[in-house]
Amino acid sequence: MALLDIAGLTVEFAGHGMRAVAARDVSMKIGRGEVVGVVGESGAGKSTIGAAVMDLLEPPGRTVAGTIRLDGQALPLGNPSAMRRIRGRRIAAVFQDPLTALDPLFTVSDQLRETLRCHRPKLSASEARGEAVALLRQAGVADAAERADDYPHQFSGGMRQRVVIALALAGNPELLVADEPTTALDVSLQARILKLLRRQAAERGIGVMLITHDMGVVAETADRVVVMRRGEVVESGPAGKVLFHPQHAYSKALLAAVPPPDRKVRRFHLPADAEDAADSRANEERRRRLRESWPRAAENGGTLLEVDAIFKTFGGKWFGRGAKTAVNNVSFSVAAGESLGLVGESGSGKTTIARVVAGLTTPDAGRIVFAGRDLSVRRARTESRRALQMIFQDPYSSLNPRLRVGFTVAEPLLAGKSGVGKAEAMERARDMLALAGLPPETAEKWPHEFSGGQRQRIAIARALITAPRLLICDEPTSALDVSIQARLLNLMKDLQERLGLALLFISHDLPVIRQMCDRIGVLKDGRLLELRETEELFAAPQTDYAAELLRLVPRVSASRRAESGLAS
Repeated sequence: MALLDIAGLTVEFAGHGMRAVAARDVSMKIGRGEVVGVVGESGAGKSTIGAAVMDLLEPPGRTVAGTIRLDGQALPLGNPSAMRRIRGRRIAAVFQDPLTALDPLFTVSDQLRETLRCHRPKLSASEARGEAVALLRQAGVADAAERADDYPHQFSGGMRQRVVIALALAGNPELLVADEPTTALDVSLQARILKLLRRQAAERGIGVMLITHDMGVVAETADRVVVMRRGEVVESGPAGKVLFHPQHAYSKALLAAVPPPDRKVRRFHLPADAEDAADSRANEERRRRLRESWPRAAENGGTLLEVDAIFKTFGGKWFGRGAKTAVNNVSFSVAAGESLGLVGESGSGKTTIARVVAGLTTPDAGRIVFAGRDLSVRRARTESRRALQMIFQDPYSSLNPRLRVGFTVAEPLLAGKSGVGKAEAMERARDMLALAGLPPETAEKWPHEFSGGQRQRIAIARALITAPRLLICDEPTSALDVSIQARLLNLMKDLQERLGLALLFISHDLPVIRQMCDRIGVLKDGRLLELRETEELFAAPQTDYAAELLRLVPRVSASRRAESGLAS
């Protein structure tokens, strides 16, 4: 008997005279100790299935057909009190956005202890704290005993995800619904978390529904794979068969769009089968019109950005602990038209550097010079704002929920002295949304109506609408499926050729970094360990740390799958 048995599940969102089917006649099974990967493009219905299993569909979403059974018994969907006795104890979840999954008013220790004592009332406060620290340590949180008393905002995105995983495991669940559990994690921690999930599945007999767009993660972790497209299951079977001998054209299209980790390509593959309504002839005309409106490329090669010996610390005696150095004497430059990548583990200082360059965080020491202007001068920051844009790591918190998408994208034009009126700005916003792979009617909707990957496309459209000279990309594709990722990375390559656009590209996805960047800087504990040409770094890293990062990159390959003991 399967641990989880989903049969003929149909989920729809209805309201205001409209009806959208998010999942249609979906069936799948997960056995005890089995990891089943659920893959597909953004909006395919993956997260909807996970939410339906937890009975956490947001109104007006509802299950209209089908059954969900756990260990042979139908789940009491629609019965909140009965489901509360199941959630956490029998079914636990790792949600896609770790920031909104944690309560900002309580320490990490408080939240873990509350969960532990809810499921095990006989635990004393000291015992609960001890187990909370052990769970954090198991999930890969360094200095767990000390950091347990921190608040969620004091953790990086990757470290918050570790806390969420620790919370999910606190109740010893039978089934774990992991919705993009490694999206915000660097390769070393990703490998550790995936190993942890596999070990939990094998030792405790936990069934794992692994919802992800990362085909490398699926290749190295899943026993079976379910491929979804537009709310339907198009292919399922053993992971080795689906990944290396796919039968459906859509499965083949997804695999073809995966960036190769072992070589550099000029452009990413865009299979026709992966394209959607946004690729209509009308939208192609919008893209052409927008490209023609952009200025021609400036001369490349001159220094555009200079980062000189920046330091940044956080904390101190007023925060109850010693100061932590996030960036320690880091220097580098970026030429016009160049792509510089920054890689390193979570907490290595990547995002802090991005925020310092963008003017969102003030360094304790050092200097930032952009296009010849010292950005420590307020007037220089104001004058450089349109030419220096940033794509943030979290698409949920970076979009204003009270503004329609069209105005959000148009706002950088309206806020600056661009000379563009509201009507023209809104039209350019629709063009830019089409360029990012979204239909122009997206402009009339609200951010909450979109999946995580779709929200990131909106954020990318907003950052590009001013035709910036430098684009700071903080994990810009971590929430995107491989086909949309390929389309947007190709777009950035096009912009570099036309605009002389420079990129400061921060990512834990090393295959993407290899394809996009001319040089790569490796960061650890706030220090820049090495800065080299991309192909030189991949061929012969100079530090053991960089070599280990490269070794841990997940790959869609039969040989790597065999090494993981998952050949099928």
